[in-house]
Amino acid sequence: MTEAHDVMAPMRDGVRIALDVFRPDAAGRFPALLAMSPYGKGIQSLPIAHQPDRSPIHHTPIEAGSPAYFAARGYVHVIADVRGTGQSEGEYLGWMSRQEAEDGHDLVEWIAAQPWCDGNVGMVGISYFGTVQLVVAAQQPPHLKAIMPWNAPADFYRESTHHGGILQSFFHYLYVQRICAERSTSVTLKRLGADERARLLAELKTDPDLRINPELFTFADNPGKAPCLFDILANPHDGPFYWERSPYTMYDRIRIPFYARSGWWAYAHMHLVGAFRNYNGIAAPKKLEIDAPVVEKRPLTDDYNAEVLRWYDYWLKGIDTGIMDEPPIRFFVNGSGEWRRENEWPLARTAWTRFYLRRWEELATEPEEAMDKPDVFVQQPPDETVAIASVQYLSARLEEDLEITGPAALYLHAAIDQDDTNWIVSLRDVAPNGKQVELTKGFLKASHRALDAARSEPHTPYHPHVDPRPVTPGQICEYAIALAPLSNVFKVGHRIKLVISCMDHARARDYELAPESLGRTHAPWHLCSSRTTVHKVFHDRERPSHLLLPVIPAR
Repeated sequence: MTEAHDVMAPMRDGVRIALDVFRPDAAGRFPALLAMSPYGKGIQSLPIAHQPDRSPIHHTPIEAGSPAYFAARGYVHVIADVRGTGQSEGEYLGWMSRQEAEDGHDLVEWIAAQPWCDGNVGMVGISYFGTVQLVVAAQQPPHLKAIMPWNAPADFYRESTHHGGILQSFFHYLYVQRICAERSTSVTLKRLGADERARLLAELKTDPDLRINPELFTFADNPGKAPCLFDILANPHDGPFYWERSPYTMYDRIRIPFYARSGWWAYAHMHLVGAFRNYNGIAAPKKLEIDAPVVEKRPLTDDYNAEVLRWYDYWLKGIDTGIMDEPPIRFFVNGSGEWRRENEWPLARTAWTRFYLRRWEELATEPEEAMDKPDVFVQQPPDETVAIASVQYLSARLEEDLEITGPAALYLHAAIDQDDTNWIVSLRDVAPNGKQVELTKGFLKASHRALDAARSEPHTPYHPHVDPRPVTPGQICEYAIALAPLSNVFKVGHRIKLVISCMDHARARDYELAPESLGRTHAPWHLCSSRTTVHKVFHDRERPSHLLLPVIPAR
């Protein structure tokens, strides 16, 4: 392998992007694989052995794949610092800006014109490296032949920054600790006049929920400290800021083959839902894979690198690897420990089944008879307690194995004594010995309860998140809450458990319940209410609160 570091590639506006280029040490032209991120290109090629998550040097952003592996197998690996980060010139405008997508187009075409490239370009890497592939593909660079958007969110608002309209704290971690941007800019403040800017800052600094969270309030009070994080705080509702940065708004312009992937561990983070949405939303040759809930090693292992070769040998070198002869969907089934291949999602044979919330913490396929007997929980704010209040519902012990595979939803009839709250829903598998495994979660801010009927399906309710409406205290409302997709076989003797709460935070993390990756580096915590709130959950024939679960009949 030959290496060239800090190669400067000019963009259409004259700004230069810094690249590290790794080529086979041989004569000839080769297909190229482009990786782009703001994490710093230098760490991607460090000679570090694969580290488990318990390693003190496990570093999540090493996600571009192995230059040595690719070069040894006849590919050029190009790793770029996106504009405004690392050694690149210009300003960083935040996650997946249009400017970044245009730079990706120009990089693909620059690479294709180099004497060492045969004109065939693909893209590699996961998470940020994966998502940027979609927005670059939407720019339609002529020499980009295929992509592999692994762990790539489809919707910047719903999947990345706000779960159900509730602010998620992950981008505090990402923008403050991980992204190497010395020259970043708040696009929100840039477009505002002085009066509008003063009004926005005053509004943010008087938000009672932010005022009891000093870590986030710091960035509302000091926009220059992390300008891209400020943009998220300043845009609490869906809209143009998020649409520009969300691949789902560009599906009609993505026409090249793609391979989406994530893992069941990402149900409460920002990767899993997008994999399914990207797969179903883009009309092109495609594949989808969902891995077991494991914490990935860093650097990425050769399992990843080998699958990259299997994909790009087919699309860039014309080698029949068999990858397109398989059923397009492959996923791990929790509980059974098996891998399965399918042809569609949701599965055509799904038996959509209602499990009703009942008194005495019951969960059953028949609705409750008794009227006006709500379950109640009271949550104090996090400046008063670390305790998470909740109500729970459990099925009877199962008399035979039950498979649940697909998207799911909770239809909740409830009242609160404030004008807003957060609904946080957890679905779990409970073993006969009492051990619980969390399988998926759902979120909804009560004031964001309005549904977009045209874009909703019973198993996937869709909320616009553009015009929040306060709740009338004491009024019973129906909340349609989507849960991230899941696949699990509940074994004989196990029970299905539903837990409803309204607050989460790192101090209450239960590492026995859910994968460690969800709390160790991904920080899936949410901005909590500053007010003590009484929650009443109703479940009777007139207000039949229920789970809608995708039961898969035994073959």
